[in-house]
Amino acid sequence: MKKTASLLLAGALTLGLLTGCAGGNTEKTTIKVGASPAPHAEILEKAKEILAKEDIALEIVEFNDYVLPNTSLEDGSLDANYFQHITYLNDFNEKNDTHLVSVADIHYEPFAIYPGKAASLADLKDGDQIAVPNDGTNEARALMLLEANGLITLKADAGLSATKDDIAENPHNYDIVELEASQLTARREDVALAVINGNYALGAGLTSDQALAFEDAAQSAEPYVNVLAVKEGNEDNEAVKALVEALTSQEVKDFMTEKYGSAVVPAF
Repeated sequence: MKKTASLLLAGALTLGLLTGCAGGNTEKTTIKVGASPAPHAEILEKAKEILAKEDIALEIVEFNDYVLPNTSLEDGSLDANYFQHITYLNDFNEKNDTHLVSVADIHYEPFAIYPGKAASLADLKDGDQIAVPNDGTNEARALMLLEANGLITLKADAGLSATKDDIAENPHNYDIVELEASQLTARREDVALAVINGNYALGAGLTSDQALAFEDAAQSAEPYVNVLAVKEGNEDNEAVKALVEALTSQEVKDFMTEKYGSAVVPAF
């Protein structure tokens, strides 16, 4: 059974050698990785099967937020994490003085607009509420998707850190509601539309067919690629290298394609 995040905070760094079964001489390495439940933890479960053949035990710790997986990696409670895109990681380091680095690009999840009270973009009315994630880089990503669909216009210099304060034109006076990313699916029926992160959409059972609009993958795949991250200095750890190899294997690529289709795109 996977341990909860609360148990994690009391844990110690686990990357290292653990003694095998009594009477045996086998040594097994254990690596503890934090992840969002879907698709990250599910993908890690596939990698876990591969690592087991190399006598490496993968312990997966699930999180439902975007802060604890990084603070836990920084303080050594985790050996790696896999839940965030590279732009969020860089922004988190800058704002929190953390020292986390990417060791591999794993996959890309297209951002999408999902219906709430409005069944389509054409059904939007003046003043309708549109929910977006409130964390810096993902809010900008959501606003850019709204702009791409003609709902708002951002300031020319807004960039990848835009917030609703950077909206230059909002001719229909849409009320942009900033929510924690984890709350978007639960609050979707309270607003006209919601722009939802791929992992939370998958976790709530939302499908690509339900989405009203997707971001342009050609423009978004690079800045929003989901990465495996470690604390700076652990990039060359052998267990980390083995995990990278497992996550970028053909077996994992096939698993992503078969299970998620266009909702999760391998980046290797």
